[in-house]
Amino acid sequence: MVKLRLKRVGKKHYPVYRIVAADARAPRDGRFIEEFGTYNPHIKEVKINQEKALKWLNDGAIATDTVKNLMSQEGILKIFHDSKNKTTKKAAKK
Repeated sequence: MVKLRLKRVGKKHYPVYRIVAADARAPRDGRFIEEFGTYNPHIKEVKINQEKALKWLNDGAIATDTVKNLMSQEGILKIFHDSKNKTTKKAAKK
């Protein structure tokens, strides 16, 4: 199973995180499949590549609670749910 989660980088006592898609069995700071964003909690800066995030969500990746909140703040989850509802409505009409 693929999870969208945070990978800690940065100095001691000054964490900065990368948002990655990783196998659920991999260690937190270990192997990952793809990096698609960053999060700096000290200045509240979030940068997420929307296309890659939507690709992983459409492929069935599960976001952790923190990543889900960050994507929600950026409006990515709203886009994902809207696109999911459109395809569901089209399938129901046929």
